[in-house]
Amino acid sequence: MLYEEFLQQSAYRINLNYPRIKTCIDMLSDTEIWQRPNSSSNSVGNLVLHLCGNMTQYIISALGKNKDDRNRDSEFSTKEGFTAAELLDKMKAVNDNCVTIITGLKEEQLAAKYEVQGYTMSGIAIIIHVTEHYSYHTGQIVFLTKSLKDTDTGFYKGRNLNAKNK
Repeated sequence: MLYEEFLQQSAYRINLNYPRIKTCIDMLSDTEIWQRPNSSSNSVGNLVLHLCGNMTQYIISALGKNKDDRNRDSEFSTKEGFTAAELLDKMKAVNDNCVTIITGLKEEQLAAKYEVQGYTMSGIAIIIHVTEHYSYHTGQIVFLTKSLKDTDTGFYKGRNLNAKNK
């Protein structure tokens, strides 16, 4: 069924992000993880906390029917207190919990309406939002890491990205 393909592809796309974030965090010191490029930007640590909060609120709370106890402001105001290992453990747990919930959804849950962060959204809209949001902030984490370390992350090593479509 088409909805099952949607769920599997969503889970696949979500699972692409955690290894990229881990690669980046593994390159950074705990000080660099909390370093902000300027006062209008976030650190890698803030972005990880924000992703965990967003994914928990949208997927784990709304679709998974768990309590919403998100404190969004603290995701951005935190300036230290989590090590690289703690951030990675938190991100991995949220990532895996979201994938479990998504792959267990039924067709009627995708069409159902949910109230999240003041918005009324279908299950499909929630999954699209989280998939896009996760990828967007993963890209920011990659950019920050490359800026700090002046190195290639190697995500596409061994892939011919110049291959033409057949």
